[in-house]
Amino acid sequence: MLGAGFEATLDAARAGDDAAFASLWRDLQPPVLRYLVVASGSVAEDLASETWLRVALGLARFDGDEAGFRAWVFTIARHRLVDWRRRETRARTVVRPGEQFAGRAAGDDPAADALERVSTDEALALIAMLPPDQAEVVSLRAVAGLDVGDVARVLGKRPGAVRVLAHRGLRRLAELLADELPRGGPPAGVVTP
Repeated sequence: MLGAGFEATLDAARAGDDAAFASLWRDLQPPVLRYLVVASGSVAEDLASETWLRVALGLARFDGDEAGFRAWVFTIARHRLVDWRRRETRARTVVRPGEQFAGRAAGDDPAADALERVSTDEALALIAMLPPDQAEVVSLRAVAGLDVGDVARVLGKRPGAVRVLAHRGLRRLAELLADELPRGGPPAGVVTP
């Protein structure tokens, strides 16, 4: 989170400052992408790109604080997700194997990044095993860091329903984690929910 510098960064981004927009993107892209990975799998990066395009187009119209901005971005991400689900039911998407893109070199080290994200990917895979409504609430609460009221607005649900879905989802995650632990319990020093 940008904290005290948010307003200045937002104003600069609205004025066309690429570095300011990049700062907003760096702050929110990881949780947006994690949310979309849980909800959509292999098309998450495409949906995140569509989300940021909409953010850039609507940035001048946004009015609010940093928490409101986070909720607004996740609302846009959810709308992109819902649109994708609608399209998906009408026409199947052709998934291209990654090998087709092997000739395109990345500017960073994706292998090192992948090794660092193994535990994050495992956690996201567990969240994705939840029923869709629970997975969405848990990822918005835990991964995106939105509060109950923001999640309720993003999903169009009542705060009480969000709390119930989060509780059920977290309880189910605890069951899934317990099933994966060795019979002797967790290794020394590991705390489970």
